[in-house]
Amino acid sequence: MHRYRSHTCGALRAENIGDIARLSGWCHRIRDHGGVLFIDLRDHYGVTQVVIDNDSAAFKLAETVRSEWVIRIDGKVRRRPEGTENSELPTGAIEVFATELEVLGAAGELPLQVFGDQAYPEDTRLRYRFLDLRREKLHANIMLRGRIIDSIRRRMKDGGFFEFQTPILTASSPEGARDFLVPSRIHPGKFYALPQAPQQYKQLIMMAGFDRYFQIAPCFRDEDPRADRLPGEFYQLDVEMSFVEQQDVFAAMEPVISGVFEEFGDGKKVTRNWPRIPYADAMRKYGSDKPDLRNPLVMQNVSEHFRGSGFKVFARILEDAKSEVWAIPAPGGGSRAFCDRMNSWAQGEGQPGLGYIMWREGGEGAGPIANNIGPERTAAICAQLGLKAGDAAFFVAGQPEKFVKFAGLARTQVGTELKLVDENAYELAWIVDFPMYEWSDEEKKLDFSHNPFSMPQGGLDALTSQEPLTIKAFQYDIACNGYELASGGIRNHKPEAMVKAFELAGYSEQTVVERFGGMYRAFQYGAPPHGGMAAGIDRIVMLLAGATNLREVALFPMNQQAVDLLMGAPSEATMKQLRELHIRPNLPS
Repeated sequence: MHRYRSHTCGALRAENIGDIARLSGWCHRIRDHGGVLFIDLRDHYGVTQVVIDNDSAAFKLAETVRSEWVIRIDGKVRRRPEGTENSELPTGAIEVFATELEVLGAAGELPLQVFGDQAYPEDTRLRYRFLDLRREKLHANIMLRGRIIDSIRRRMKDGGFFEFQTPILTASSPEGARDFLVPSRIHPGKFYALPQAPQQYKQLIMMAGFDRYFQIAPCFRDEDPRADRLPGEFYQLDVEMSFVEQQDVFAAMEPVISGVFEEFGDGKKVTRNWPRIPYADAMRKYGSDKPDLRNPLVMQNVSEHFRGSGFKVFARILEDAKSEVWAIPAPGGGSRAFCDRMNSWAQGEGQPGLGYIMWREGGEGAGPIANNIGPERTAAICAQLGLKAGDAAFFVAGQPEKFVKFAGLARTQVGTELKLVDENAYELAWIVDFPMYEWSDEEKKLDFSHNPFSMPQGGLDALTSQEPLTIKAFQYDIACNGYELASGGIRNHKPEAMVKAFELAGYSEQTVVERFGGMYRAFQYGAPPHGGMAAGIDRIVMLLAGATNLREVALFPMNQQAVDLLMGAPSEATMKQLRELHIRPNLPS
């Protein structure tokens, strides 16, 4: 017999009754029934109930065993007594009567319990992640992650894509975040960078004549903490294709992403024919470039109903040609209690309040706004929004670029409070036609709004003749249930257009050549039209696991302060290491 086990803790069934079995695992739960000990023995594969009574030679040692001790037992498989079967366990028809027990690894007092689903502070969970990972839900999430990645790989290969591995030590690149820099020992004063994404390499793979690339790629970004991204590092499905237009990328990737959500989505509805929503429409209708389409609410511009009206607050705002009034419909929300609750929520978001109209029987409007604009305008708003008695609408006013984020949050809050969001669906969509540039108030200059390597719609002509802020890019995102799952674009593969695009964002040709020399040179020697995307593995797994925190689907994540509590990183370097790297710390005083 094997030194540690003849079976795993999830393998024994009724057909094994009468067999002698050897199991090894962790003591998941121990129950003392007065002369009879029951140990739920757990390993990676499952749980088996072990029984030891005071007639067994193993009983004396078994009495000393505690939770999470690792033990080996030998014993006879027998049927559980009638009425004690556990239909929720695959091994629930049997138990093992132990005749021999060996302690393989004792455990000290536990900082967190593995059995059960108790809540613990996040820092405790991360410091003792090896214990946290033994817990059923988290363990299952990590295994789900592995199966999802396997499925993605299979689907990509079936679609004619080849998997490549790109370098981890590379050059600094402006991807929208800070690089993690790695000092070079043999090149004093110079630094490598960890890749924010394999962007340049995957484009160079296309330059090299390979046609369809993918990689489950690690990416590193020295960003401030964000709720929707793991600090420090994350993984993405990185994709690039040659001789394609935007639609070709969509056609290749929709079946992969939809297929994964169908395979692991536990029967929830998955979008099959994804809508294409222009960025400008997404912002105006949903207040977000990653709209949650499970929420049916669509915002509308109702400015004309307030222009010159008796509601002086909005009327005055609309005297500015850039200002508008948007309405957020609230079907079923026409109660004073709900409207007051939304008003309080808005104040909690730092707003002065949230104006509203409620509609009563006969189409009569109620509330201060309705009283000020009169019945005709109130009825016109009701008709435009398709509302009826018992419904309400909330209003935001000003310059849209200043209030759009709050409007989107209000739409989400209304939909959630009124239980309008379809919790049994994964709603996927392409968000297209992103602006090529945006204005940076911080730096007082144009900046790329998304990927700097995207092709502007209209090519070089647009870059030389259009107002930069009006230029759209062949840039697209995948939105799912309020999350950005992926971002991509058709690439700017013409060297003169690439130089001009960076020039508008404040980079000289010399800087482009210095920072992107490899790609710039490659474009001089026959560059195919190409494009691709990158999808966040962590977010896909989080959605499919039903989790709300990315740390619930990652093995060893950092905390929100970008600290690895388990391994103690980041840590100070020794003086010997610093001398070898020719580095002297200049710490803030």
